[in-house]
Amino acid sequence: MGAPTRSDAPVPAGASEVGETDVDNNAYDTTDDGGDNFDGPGDGSAVGEGGRRFSTGWVAVGLVVGLVLGVAVGLLVPGLMRPGDTSVEAGFARDMSTHHAQAVEMSLLAHEKATDPDVRTLGADIALTQQGQIGTMQAWLREWHLSPTGTQPRMAWMPDGGGTITDGLMPGMATDAERAQLRAATGRDFDVMYLRLMLDHHLGGIHMAEEVTDLSDDEEVRYLAGTMVAGQKKEIAGIQALLDKLGAK
Repeated sequence: MGAPTRSDAPVPAGASEVGETDVDNNAYDTTDDGGDNFDGPGDGSAVGEGGRRFSTGWVAVGLVVGLVLGVAVGLLVPGLMRPGDTSVEAGFARDMSTHHAQAVEMSLLAHEKATDPDVRTLGADIALTQQGQIGTMQAWLREWHLSPTGTQPRMAWMPDGGGTITDGLMPGMATDAERAQLRAATGRDFDVMYLRLMLDHHLGGIHMAEEVTDLSDDEEVRYLAGTMVAGQKKEIAGIQALLDKLGAK
């Protein structure tokens, strides 16, 4: 507790004035004769003993009230703080799960079909990482007692997010025709097409993750989004190096 403050009650005749709190030194000023203003236990001062009884009583009440409020907050806050169906967090978890699912699909294909061993390794890394992140986001939705899909349009959680949708696809996602072409490609053509599609896919995913970091105050959501941004930026550098290696731009 902080230092006691000066009482506003009248000082009985014969009692010494109560000194003011010295904020800088966190101690009581002394009287002119050097005596301590806080009455000793044996002097019978009404101000001293009344002040002590008042302080002790209110400390006890404060402890009890604090305990009750602490229990109440502990019981209520998880429910009050849980993101709702139309929240930024729920929208991000749903949309990014779908976004990631396409990356996992293409990357598993790369791990199976790519000619360059580094492209195969990249495909495996992306598939494993993003599948794990999908698991995390789906676990959030279960904890929040929300459905995996929801009723909001894609990207509705982001301001002007509707403007980022192209042909029903979120930023960076491959079209059905592009995915069909990727499945049909072989050799170097497959490797180059996969890298180009994944480069665009990562740029779109980074945009979404950076937006939720700005919009959400949920620490878990912000942390995962931050790892997505950092990880995908690193993978973009690897993709560009592989494109250079394959003589493609």
